[in-house]
Amino acid sequence: MTDVAQTRPGPSLEGLDEEARAIVAGLYGDGIVARQGAFSTAWVDQLNEDVLAAFEEARQREGGAVSRGPNRYYVEVHPEQLRGFVDLVTHPWVTKVCETVLGPDYEIVEIGFDIPFAGAKDQPWHRDFPSPPETYEQGRLTSLAFNVTTVDTTEDMGPFNISLGTQFEAGLEFDHQQFPDRAEWPRYEAGSVYKTPQRGDVSARSALTIHRGTANRSELARPVVVLGVDAPGAGHDALHDPMVTRAFHDALPPELRRHLHARVVDELVPIVQKHDIEGLVMG
Repeated sequence: MTDVAQTRPGPSLEGLDEEARAIVAGLYGDGIVARQGAFSTAWVDQLNEDVLAAFEEARQREGGAVSRGPNRYYVEVHPEQLRGFVDLVTHPWVTKVCETVLGPDYEIVEIGFDIPFAGAKDQPWHRDFPSPPETYEQGRLTSLAFNVTTVDTTEDMGPFNISLGTQFEAGLEFDHQQFPDRAEWPRYEAGSVYKTPQRGDVSARSALTIHRGTANRSELARPVVVLGVDAPGAGHDALHDPMVTRAFHDALPPELRRHLHARVVDELVPIVQKHDIEGLVMG
C-alpha cells in the first residue's frame, strides 16, 4: 500500500501519531482500514440478535427493508434498536478514525445493516453515492462508512469485494455517477480484494471506493452493521432520519450527543428509507 496521503491534500500528517498516520494512509490509499478484535464475540452475538429482530420488524412494513439485489436487503434503524450502538460509536479506534479524517466536528448520520441471504448474487461494481467535488477535485474525503460483521465470514458467504484506491475517481460518466460501465469491470476486479472479517472486527472505508457484494453460496445469512459518518456539510444527513427518545438522548455521554445527528422525539416511529440505490434493486 502506498502512502498517497503524502501527495494528496487530505489531512495534514503533522503532529499525528503512528496510528493516526496509518489511518490516513489507509483511507487515502487503499480506501479501507480495519481494527481486528475491537469487540468481544459476546458483544457481537448480542448485536446479531438485535439485527435479526430489527430485520423481522422491518420486513413487515413497506419501505422497511430495501432490496439491494436478489436475496439482499438493507435496513436503516434507530440507534437505540441496537444495544451496542453506544459502544460502537464511542470505541476509541472508531472515534480516532472519525476525528483524524473528518475533523473534530464529525456527524453520525446513519446506522443500519446489510444482509445478503443464501442465494444473493454478485452486485454490479458501484459506489454508494456520487462523488462530491471536495473529493474528486480537491482530494478530500468527507464521509466514511464503518462496517461490523455479526458473523464469522467465510469465502462462500458472499464476502465484500473492494477495488483498492478507486475512491478518488470522479465517476461523472458513471450511470447515476455511481455505476461504472460494464466494460470497466475487469479493471476494478483486477485491483480488488475480498474481505472476510470475523466477529469483533470493525472496518472503516470511503463509500466512494468502488465495491460490490458477492454471491452468497452458503446456506447462512451474513449481516453487516453499517455506521455512516460525515464531515460537517457533507450533506448525507438529508438522506437519513434517525431518531432517539428523550430518555435515550439524555443518558448519552455529552460528547456523543454533540456528534449524533438525530431527532429527539417522545416516541420512535419506523424509518421510511430515503437512500435507495436504484441500480442494485434488480442486481
